[in-house]
This record gives sequence, structure tokens and C-alpha cells, in this order.
Amino acid sequence: MRPPAAHPRASRPVRQSRPAVALFAVLLAMLVLPTSVTGSGVALPHIGRDTGAPPDALQWVMHGYNLAFASLLLACGSLADRFGRRRVFAAGGVLFAAASLVSALADGIVLLDVARGAAGAGAAALLTGGSSLLAAAFDGAARTRVFAAVGIVTGGGLALGAMAAGALADALGWRSFFGLHAALMLLVLCAVPFLPESRGASAARVDRAGTLLFIAALFLLMLGTVEGPRWGWGSAGVLGLLTGSALLTGLFVLVERRVRHPMLDLGLLRNKGFMALCLIPVVVSFSFVVLLPLLPEYLVVAHRSSSRAAGATMLLMTLPILVTPLLAGRLIRRGTSMRAVLGLSLVCLTAGVAWLAAVLRPGAGPAELAGPLLVLGAGLGLNFGLVDGAVLTVVAPEATGTAAGFLNTLRLGSEAVVIAAAGAALAGMTGDRLSGVPERFPGYGGTAGDLAGSVTAGDLAGPLSALPAGAREEFAGFVAHGLTGAWQVVLWGSAAVCAALSVAIAAMLPRRPARSGADSGATDSGAIDSEARTS
Repeated sequence: MRPPAAHPRASRPVRQSRPAVALFAVLLAMLVLPTSVTGSGVALPHIGRDTGAPPDALQWVMHGYNLAFASLLLACGSLADRFGRRRVFAAGGVLFAAASLVSALADGIVLLDVARGAAGAGAAALLTGGSSLLAAAFDGAARTRVFAAVGIVTGGGLALGAMAAGALADALGWRSFFGLHAALMLLVLCAVPFLPESRGASAARVDRAGTLLFIAALFLLMLGTVEGPRWGWGSAGVLGLLTGSALLTGLFVLVERRVRHPMLDLGLLRNKGFMALCLIPVVVSFSFVVLLPLLPEYLVVAHRSSSRAAGATMLLMTLPILVTPLLAGRLIRRGTSMRAVLGLSLVCLTAGVAWLAAVLRPGAGPAELAGPLLVLGAGLGLNFGLVDGAVLTVVAPEATGTAAGFLNTLRLGSEAVVIAAAGAALAGMTGDRLSGVPERFPGYGGTAGDLAGSVTAGDLAGPLSALPAGAREEFAGFVAHGLTGAWQVVLWGSAAVCAALSVAIAAMLPRRPARSGADSGATDSGAIDSEARTS
């Protein structure tokens, strides 16, 4: 998760501005939200052991949050413009706090999954309402500094989320992680009465049909992806879900072409420079974000790490985010083009995931993993915030609000789908590699598919408890090698996708100034570099 582009639409202040209070409230919210992405994966093994949930239901602790977050982002932006940014921000805070409290008290996996989905909806309202509040409260150089602070705080949340979740889960139990979310969000809500209110100058009605179709299409895609390994990719259920998603996507396009105020201006998709910039977060999803919830689970199983140790290892990947954005800014001020900095970011992301695939093995220590994880963190940090600013320079001024919303929706949507797809692929391939378990370890008593679901969710303790003590080490080694083989395939596949997308992005990014295109809604495409040098 990264900070959103500032919402640039004209604002209509409704009450006296209190920028310092707004900054405190939004920064605290932006610190909390990314921890749900990085921390939930670390907590999953504890949740599974406590609730006895099956692996597919357990994964929706993450998927429900990501799906609701991604699919409601554009809708929440429209609601904020129409009904007030402070009101939407407050509603999001109340929903997130209540859902986190329910998560902490949930006695079953179904209630927990529903609560995490509700927390994702609250996160979407917090993100859109908060960024719009800051954009209305600050302008000029102050706004630039404020959104830089948002980026640093968001990076801090990413960096600390896994470690905090691991430490809390090991010491106090997984419920304390969600309880802390609720407590911190209550602090945010205490500041709401002092926040300024603002609305869009000409807020249009919410595109209800487009919003519902978008949510339904994304839900069916994620459900089909998650259940593919369990139901079978050629099963009627999975094919029906994926076909339904494709049909709803086509219907969404038809609706957006006809509605007066569409959720998504399809004309933006013809702007090559805009689409190139929007594809960069997709590379981030395949290389960096996919590891945040899934790699800690691998470390717990294949390296026999504690949740706390797994979270600490993830710091190697997230700490560079706090430093490399400053390096990127310095490079640009010294004359390096934005295109070159973004290219370096893509090289780091692609090389980092390939390097990780090459060195990953059972028992590999932090020293062996440090190189690729640090490179991946540097790759994200180099484009952290730059993409958001550059997007606003390659579209017409009247399209900047829609452009920022589409960028953030594609970013979070790709994160949700890629995490679901990677988790499903790991479960399926791990099951294939563990197919000999029933014959080799008759004391286990379960199927290879059940075992794969457990270990890809980070739970090895449960399967081990079914075996006699003398067979446990051999069993753990067998599982670790099978899981590692699946991980290597997924990582090499991700590296190939990142390489292909990077080539496409390089081909589409503008090299020199171009005239405005009426069809694309673009302004001077060359502003990517020119604005970078003057900012």
C-alpha cells in the first residue's frame, strides 16, 4: 500500500481550517492502515490454531480486507466529494475501529472474515477522505511536504506492521493486534471534531451501477482465483466464477460509456503515458506487495521461525522505503530524469524478486535473504510518491481527480488479485509436491491438499502434532522442500511478469514533449521530466 495522489479537485471549505489537527489525524490513520496488509499474514498461523479454521477460510482474513479496500476506493472518493471529506473520513474511522474490535473478539472464522472486509471498507473511506482533507488544508510547498510525510509514515507502517504483529501475536495473542488497531483508531476519531470540512466544488452523483458492477467483477475474480486449487481450475464452479467476472467487466465498460458521470473515464486508457505510469504499481504488486503477507508464512514453516522473527526479517524489505525516496529526490534535483529513476526502480524490483528465487532455500538465514529483500525495498522506495505526482502531469487538468482515483484503484486492485493468485498457486503446487505424504508418513492421516493448505497459511505445528516425535524432523524437512519448490516457481513467474511489464512501461513512457491529444485527454506528456526537475 502506498500513499494516494493528492486529490486536486477544487474544494469548498465549510468551516475554519485546523491543518495541524488534520495532519495528526491523517498521519496516524496512514500509519495504521498498511499494518493490516503486512501484519495479517504474520498473525494467520496463530488465528488458524486458535479457531481451527480451514485454510481457504483463513486466507479471507487477508483477501476480504484487500478486496473491500480496493473495490470501494473510487466510490468513497465520490462520496467524499459529494457529502464532505471530514464526514467520510470520520465514517471510515468509526467502521475501521468497530470492525477491528469485532475482529479482536471474534469467536469464529466467519465473523472474523466479515469483520476484516468491513475494516477494508473503512480503510477505503479513511484513505480517500484523509488525502482529500490534506489536499484541501494545505497548498503549494506545504502540500508537497505534507504528502512526503504521508509517504514516510505509510512506509513506516509497512516496515513495522509485520514485526509488531509477530511480537503481539507471540506475546499476547493475535487478538491484541486487532485490538491495537481499534485503540489507535479511537485516537484518530478524537481529532475528528476539530477537522475542517470541505466538499468538491461540483461533486457529481455516485455512479452506483458502475460501482456495484466493479465490486462484483473483482469479487468473482478473487473468489475463482482463491478456490481454483481446491475446486479444480477446470471445475464448473471456478469456470463459472471467472466467466461471470469477465461478463460483469464487459457490462461495467458498457455502463461507463453511457453514464453521465462515470466511475471511470475510459478515455484515460488511451493515454499511453498515463497507462505506463499506472502499470508501475502492478509491477510493485508482483514483486514487493505479494511478499508482505505470504513470505512470513513461508519463514514460519520452512525456517521454523517464530512469528516475531519472521516479522523482523521482513524489516529488511521495508526499511529501505524510509530512505530511498530521499535518494530519488536527490537524483532528480541533480538532473536525473524521472524516466531514468523509474527505470532504475523497475530494474531493482525485477532483479530483487529473481534474486530471491535464486537464493530461497529451507533454513536460509537473514544474511542470505538480506540482499534481495533490501533491493526490493529500494526498488519500491525509488518510485514511492513519484508515480502519483507524475500521473497528474500527463492528463488534462479536469481529469486529474479521476486519474488519481484510477491509479489508486488499480494499485490496490492488483495487490488484492496478485496476493490471491499467488496464494492459490502456492497451495496448488505445494499440494502436488507433497502428494507422497500419505504413503511416506502414514501417521499423518490427512491428505496432501489439506497439508498444503495448512503450511501455505503458516501452520506446521498442527500437522506435526499428529505424528510421533521420531518422524517430525523428517516430516518438517520434506514439507519445507516441497513448499520451497512451489515458492521458487511462483517467484520466477513473478520475475518474468515484472520483466515483461517493465519492457512495456519503458516503451510507453514518453521520451520527449508531445502535443496534447484530444482523444487521450493528455496534456504535455513530456512534463514527466520537466516537472520533476522544477519540483
